[in-house]
Amino acid sequence: MSVLTRDEAQTRAGLLDVHRYTIELDLTTGDETFDSRTLIRFGARADGDTFVEVKPAELRSVTLDGQPLDPETLDGNRLPLKNLTAGEHELRVHAHMRYSRTGEGMHRFTDPTDGETYVYTQLFMEDVQRVFAAFDQPDLKAVFELSVKAPQDWTVLANGITEHTGDGLWKAAATPLISTYLVAVAAGPWHSVHTEHRGLPFGLHCRRSLAPYLDTDADELLDVTRACFDRYHEKFDEPYPFDSYDQAFVPEFNAGAMENPGLVTFRDEFVYRSAVTDTERQTRAMVIAHEMAHMWFGDLVTLKWWDDIWLNESFAEYMGYQTLTEATRFDDTWTDFGVNRKAWGYDADQRPSTHPVAPEAVDDTASALLNFDGISYAKGASALRQLVTWLGEKDFLAGINTHFARHKFGNATLADFIDSLADATERDVHAWADAWLRTTGVDTLTPRITPGENGTCALTVDRAGSRPHRIAAGLYDRDLGDDGRQLVLRTRLHLDLPQTGARPIGKRPALLLLNDGDLSYAKIRFDPESFETIRKDLSGLPEPLTRAVVWNALRDAVRDGELAPAAYLETARAHLPLETDLAIVQGVLAFASTYITDRYVTPEERPAALATLSELCRDLIRRTEDGDNPGLRLIAVRHRIDVAAHPDTIAAWLADGTVPGGPELDPELRWRVLGRLAVLGATDEAAIAAELERDPSATGLEGATRCRAALPDPEAKARAWESMFGSDDLSNYLFTATAQGFWQPEQADLVRAYVPRYYTDAVALADRRGPAIAEAAGRWAFPADTVDPANLRLGEECLRDAAPIPALRRKLVDQLDDLARALRVRQGKEV
Repeated sequence: MSVLTRDEAQTRAGLLDVHRYTIELDLTTGDETFDSRTLIRFGARADGDTFVEVKPAELRSVTLDGQPLDPETLDGNRLPLKNLTAGEHELRVHAHMRYSRTGEGMHRFTDPTDGETYVYTQLFMEDVQRVFAAFDQPDLKAVFELSVKAPQDWTVLANGITEHTGDGLWKAAATPLISTYLVAVAAGPWHSVHTEHRGLPFGLHCRRSLAPYLDTDADELLDVTRACFDRYHEKFDEPYPFDSYDQAFVPEFNAGAMENPGLVTFRDEFVYRSAVTDTERQTRAMVIAHEMAHMWFGDLVTLKWWDDIWLNESFAEYMGYQTLTEATRFDDTWTDFGVNRKAWGYDADQRPSTHPVAPEAVDDTASALLNFDGISYAKGASALRQLVTWLGEKDFLAGINTHFARHKFGNATLADFIDSLADATERDVHAWADAWLRTTGVDTLTPRITPGENGTCALTVDRAGSRPHRIAAGLYDRDLGDDGRQLVLRTRLHLDLPQTGARPIGKRPALLLLNDGDLSYAKIRFDPESFETIRKDLSGLPEPLTRAVVWNALRDAVRDGELAPAAYLETARAHLPLETDLAIVQGVLAFASTYITDRYVTPEERPAALATLSELCRDLIRRTEDGDNPGLRLIAVRHRIDVAAHPDTIAAWLADGTVPGGPELDPELRWRVLGRLAVLGATDEAAIAAELERDPSATGLEGATRCRAALPDPEAKARAWESMFGSDDLSNYLFTATAQGFWQPEQADLVRAYVPRYYTDAVALADRRGPAIAEAAGRWAFPADTVDPANLRLGEECLRDAAPIPALRRKLVDQLDDLARALRVRQGKEV
């Protein structure tokens, strides 16, 4: 299959003006394929040749202006259109299209709970070609009219309001001008909750087996939706541009959600079957806010080419967090962003695969797909937060509204956006964009405190990097009125970096914290006295966001080889039992268990590290015995299960169906316990099968698959490997579950022979099954816990000699860089 290049897209956009697609889909033709008929009305500005894209199981017929074209001329995914004349044209394409099991194109899923089947589209980047023929690039916007034939008991959802006209035939209202990748269909026997807001129909949809769980949370979901909708209308002059707002929670979805106008699709794990923390509810609400922001950033005004993906994702990320904070009960979202989401950006920006937030050259769609990462989301959102700090929110919003007015229902570039901002302010936003959006890497800010006269001090900030920053420096003193462990904010100094000179700060504080408030994007370091205060009194800092900045700095120091992993664990052991913010507790425990215990400490050191985390979790469980903080208790119980070195305690929990004092073990916790028991060799196939009979849901099937792959048995490992790499039967979710179970640090000797096999088999699998499975193979099936030079050498040889497809190559580059970093951390070397 040919990927579309930027040059080809520009040439085709110069030639064509696409008006309207009329699409007829028949979903009643069988389990493997569906029928697709497309009529494209378009104009050619001059005589010339071009092509239309389609990826059929069978191309039945093609006509251009009533004249048949030879289907045999289809070359990969390109059907040539030769000798076009200037003027108006009609292209008709009839094809049989194949259903997907990988979350790409038209994904088909049969629910193991009740046997009901659902289909939905995910057409991002190039996958519209798997559903209907299209001039597939974002700047060839058109009107889309869809009709869908479906089984009689199904409901069909689409971008516009749908109407059942009889005999299973559904017709969707024509869309405004949108890009091909934003077309959406979701069909099946949905359970739906309907309401109306501001004269528009709103809907929530999920599979029938999840109906009681959706009904339980429907009020919360709709409250968040309405609050964000109203807040965006206060911020933006342009009203919501579509005729309805449906949110469909769909199975086996690869992303968190997709911003299809009028029909946002979410992974249906957001319909909670088991207990969750309030931070997880906040995350779900943030995704709702993020996708709604896309209705303006991305859908109303769309990038011209994929080098400006940040204009979609960075803005939706920033607006999602900010609007949620302003409009809902989740008023502390930036703490979660700082301790969890932002780390994603920092990590990505320090790898060889880093790129600018707004890269100058994205040559083709395969390259563009790689940029949906921590840089386009978290770093870009951080840059925008810094822009608002520097520019002021009033001018920022004025620039945004100018941008919408100029480009609504059209396409725009970075240059267009900067011009809109420049018209709203006297500041040099072009220079700001060059410094922040066209550069790579993370600046590092280090305080230098020098003594002056009469016990006073002055602050100079050393900056390793080139970006200007507007930050706050927090000066904290010990509260001498109690045990001295509490820290009190004396003042926050507002600094512009680079400085013009040292800044007087009065007497030396117990702690000087750069980037207090987390308004910029930079790694920070501590002076020696401040670090000693952190080590002793971190939990005494008064604000969660301040503590999040400190924990991020400690995380960075571990990754950079400047802080021993054991020292991080000791700090967590001392201060996390006193932490009140759930996002911080979750973020610190996740880093400690995923990176420190599994990768950064040696096998000999690992038992002690696990014991430290186990003791920490026990402290948190004891602290929550009174039931006042069920979310904190749930986090502690989850991680206590994950770090269990011996099976007795958690096996007793499973047998009793409860943790003493609560919580009772719901399906998520039962599968978590059983998964850890499988790793420890303390369960068997009979117990897994019994649990699957107890929970025969899709999530239960994933849990059983994960447990079976985790069994410390050579035959179980061989079966798991064969299912991942020897056949193409696994769906995207079951592939991921198998991979998650397969590699376990406790089983290093058992799976060592699979490490060299991984590189050969993953390359072949990615070639066969495409980008979605390639990404899963690179992310989940990589032997990340095998931290040794031989694994690193094998990976480097694979990159050099095996030519993996871009999606797998990018994941391998990132994984191998993380592996090299883990080796340096183990050796005590600075990065």
